[in-house]
Amino acid sequence: MSIEALIAEFGLPAVALGAALEGETVVLTGGLIAHQGLLPLYGVMAAAAIGSFIADQFFFLLGRRYRMHRLVRKLTERPAFARVMRMLERHPTGFILAFRFLYGFRTISPVAIGTSRIPTRRFLLLNAVAALAWGAAIAAIGYSFGQVVELAFGNLRRFGHVALAIAALVAVATAMTLLVRSRLRRSVEAEGAESQEDEAVEPSPSDRIPL
Repeated sequence: MSIEALIAEFGLPAVALGAALEGETVVLTGGLIAHQGLLPLYGVMAAAAIGSFIADQFFFLLGRRYRMHRLVRKLTERPAFARVMRMLERHPTGFILAFRFLYGFRTISPVAIGTSRIPTRRFLLLNAVAALAWGAAIAAIGYSFGQVVELAFGNLRRFGHVALAIAALVAVATAMTLLVRSRLRRSVEAEGAESQEDEAVEPSPSDRIPL
């Protein structure tokens, strides 16, 4: 069986599994392959959304059902967990819709949300909307990247060219995620500094007692 036939037969389940386990790189690659006509673009978007939705729903229920388990409690000790809870407290809806796009917070965020007071039905709805948006956006980026690479290297039907395009795509995606992660870290650190300043200037209870 040819590589094209293998991708056509197992491509969408592989995209769904990759979206659940790994994330952006697999979905970007799926969009790139869709540009070659080996997979339907809307199929890649749907598979990515389904895989992402199932994975994040699973981790949410894990945090909700086993919040007192030692493994979940160990996660709560990580600095990233505290950052997630601060962002969730300030912007609950926005954060649930956006955490998929935040590098380094993808796995721990649904667990943290599960330990919070966010209702299960609310997370289910927002998770579905966010998964659809994420799957469509990431697959579309991969598809568009395929157009750019085709202009540079010609038709990418040959496996060697496809491998070259995937390698370039991974490099670009890695650079983008590192940039986003750096900016997000600076933003979180700035918010933490502001919170400490607010606590420092807040008067103590004894100061509030009139003489």
